[in-house]
Amino acid sequence: MQSSLSSMLFLILIIVLMFAMTWWSSKKTKQRQQSLENFRTSLQPGQEVSTASGLLGTVVSIDLEKEQVVIDSEGTKSRWRIQAITEPPIVPAYVHDDEVDEQGNPKQVASDSETPSSNDSVKVNDSAVDSEDSAPAKK
Repeated sequence: MQSSLSSMLFLILIIVLMFAMTWWSSKKTKQRQQSLENFRTSLQPGQEVSTASGLLGTVVSIDLEKEQVVIDSEGTKSRWRIQAITEPPIVPAYVHDDEVDEQGNPKQVASDSETPSSNDSVKVNDSAVDSEDSAPAKK
């Protein structure tokens, strides 16, 4: 009797958890849809956008009656349904490995006195080459 009661409670708990996860997921989806709808209705000419297929560009004009947007992407204008417009992706800043030390901290920038001037010779392949010459020095 006790084992059937505990298995029944376990089954009820699993069902309640499934409903809670479904409700939470649908709530998050509705929030995302509302946020995207607010973004689309607040579009202005000159604003940077992206399409669902990945085209990046700038809004030229918006026709909310026809639900269309004209985007300028590197000089090429194209017309899109407003449902295809999303916020542009956030591009992270790129830092090259040579610009940071082993702990990830930025390296100190060399002062002007440490940088070679245009008249200094540069050593290439164990032979000196004047930086103004384009041809390598012969051995």
